[in-house]
Amino acid sequence: MADAHVVQDATTPAERPPMRESNEAEPDQLDVARTQGDAYGEALEAMAAEDGAVTARAGNYVVAFVNEQAEGMYAPADGGGLEWREAPEEANAHLEVAVADGADGRFVPGLDVTVTVLDGDRELFTHPAPFLWHPFLHHYGFNARIPSAGPFTVRVRIEPPAWMRHDPVNGRRYADPVEVTFADVEFEPGTKPSPDATPRGEPTAFAG
Repeated sequence: MADAHVVQDATTPAERPPMRESNEAEPDQLDVARTQGDAYGEALEAMAAEDGAVTARAGNYVVAFVNEQAEGMYAPADGGGLEWREAPEEANAHLEVAVADGADGRFVPGLDVTVTVLDGDRELFTHPAPFLWHPFLHHYGFNARIPSAGPFTVRVRIEPPAWMRHDPVNGRRYADPVEVTFADVEFEPGTKPSPDATPRGEPTAFAG
């Protein structure tokens, strides 16, 4: 079995963002941020232990990719409240991207993340990865259909976020697009049904 790894010449070089005392952040406050990041790192390690993950430092981020079987999720219902949207029969994979700050390790919200999966030189699909709430590891992701267990190449692209940044010292981060390429990524095609989730809506969208 191939081992997933980072393709360095197709990955944005890492650049650790600033993490210094400023008029917005005292040293003890920066320590609070690091503690939050440590907690997110523990959650990422738990997910990696359960499903496997490949991780890279790129730009100002730590980027991790993991895949599971296709699964349903709650989504807002047209009439208010929530409805469960099961994975469609065609989908057999769930792709997840975790993005953490390269200095304090905290999850970075509100990003424009796109995932491309390739079989050799042939592109299987390119699809946006929206934010997904998770009980212990917030991430970006979506359901997809893949033709086999692979291995495949997975390319993640993160656009510079449009939101503003506090702090004249530490706010200088996330200014450039970032790309990460993971090679030899194995998948485990299948679905994870949730028969007890109610009420039911239409199936989720999927890539592929």
